Amino acid sequence: MELLSKYKGGLKKDYLGKLDIGEKSLESFFDPKYLRKESPPIPSPSEVELVRHFVKLSEMNYHIDKGMYPLGSCTMKYNPKINEDMARLPGLVNIHPETPESAIQGSLQLMYELGEFLKEISGLDAISLQPKAGAHGELTGLLITNAYFNSLGEDRKIVLIPDTAHGTNPASSRRAGLNVKEVKSNKDGILEPDSLKEAMSDNVALLMITNPNTLGIFESHIRELANILHSDGALLYMDGANLNALLGKVRVSDFGVDILHFNLHKTFSTPHGGGGPGSGPLAVTEKLSSFLPIPTIEFEKKKYYFNWGLENSIGKIASFYGPFLVIVKAYTYIRMLGVEGLEEVSEQAVINSNYLLTRLKDMYSLPYGKNCMHEFVLSGSDFKEFGIRTLDIAKRLLDYGYHAPTIYFPLIVPEALMIEPTETESKESLDGFVEAMKNIAKEAREDPDKLKNAPSNTPVGRLDEVKVNRELNVRW
Repeated sequence: MELLSKYKGGLKKDYLGKLDIGEKSLESFFDPKYLRKESPPIPSPSEVELVRHFVKLSEMNYHIDKGMYPLGSCTMKYNPKINEDMARLPGLVNIHPETPESAIQGSLQLMYELGEFLKEISGLDAISLQPKAGAHGELTGLLITNAYFNSLGEDRKIVLIPDTAHGTNPASSRRAGLNVKEVKSNKDGILEPDSLKEAMSDNVALLMITNPNTLGIFESHIRELANILHSDGALLYMDGANLNALLGKVRVSDFGVDILHFNLHKTFSTPHGGGGPGSGPLAVTEKLSSFLPIPTIEFEKKKYYFNWGLENSIGKIASFYGPFLVIVKAYTYIRMLGVEGLEEVSEQAVINSNYLLTRLKDMYSLPYGKNCMHEFVLSGSDFKEFGIRTLDIAKRLLDYGYHAPTIYFPLIVPEALMIEPTETESKESLDGFVEAMKNIAKEAREDPDKLKNAPSNTPVGRLDEVKVNRELNVRW
């Protein structure tokens, strides 16, 4: 305070020194016809008012830091904050896309090592990190499939897809110019070898399967399914969306998978939802490696480099390095956990899921499976007699402070409720969700109007969803 004590009654006006540039009017820089006559009607809040405003808005939105996110199929995992810290390192976030290889050896090493980790996890031989999302990985795998059979002089155009498949599977197949043929699951919710045999023909390119499937059940015939496909020259594609159940427990190569896409934004914790960001690396067996997108990242003579020389490559499918900062976050996650940690992730995910299933299956119908892997699917069909749909159950969950699970998927379950707790939820968190579901089941029978009018204590009540989709207004 010694300095300030010299200026009783306030700082002297010339304390900061006099301006050495004369004041000029705006008219000296701009034509007066472009200048406002009056100030715009923009509020001028103080800093504290502004901060409180945005904090209040953040509290109105639901997010993983606020509570449990039991969204089945999408694996909405908690994203460790260190992931964000690493992705904000200046040396990573400020790389110019045209920086020469010699100046980005650290970033190339990071990408190369992540690829090696994913190859080890899957047991597959080669990988591309370019695809920007799971569906983009699917499309890339299907384009590779086309190129592979074209190289053999075969024009195979059929993709076999189980009725438990993700919706992106048939969409990606059609986008790649292939035709989709559905294969029915059995009464236990898995694919039977006999069903696959019946669907096989000389025109089948591959089977596209998720394992565990979208019912949360492991496809126990997977090795036999692979043998049927391979004996006829076809391929086995595995959708990796549910890989969170298998980390450290099984390598997909061991049961005959030829192509696998990873979802870094699911299995490896980077943020997911709201349209991104995503990343869908694609791993393949040796016979398909020359068809991968260019460039791949290689290491030779103590140098990391882009390999543009793949003989049969389908070409480039993403600009520059793909979704690099998502790759950084996934790399951080894997390096922090290591082999034992990744295995524990899957163990805890399966334990949490089975705990919820055990506590909820007497309150809601369970069409398939007595136990599950990382997720499970209940049905709200028992409440139809009270005029209640699964949509009403989901909306009422919002009043209890929980994000709703996936509903009406997979399509083979009527009034489906697809629930995945992931590995990071505590027993207390799971018990709170069970209590909410228990109360809702009771309300559905005794006071169904509470569900029909839900949500009632959220910032916005129930919307007319048909009207919203038909008359979308994003300017309000």
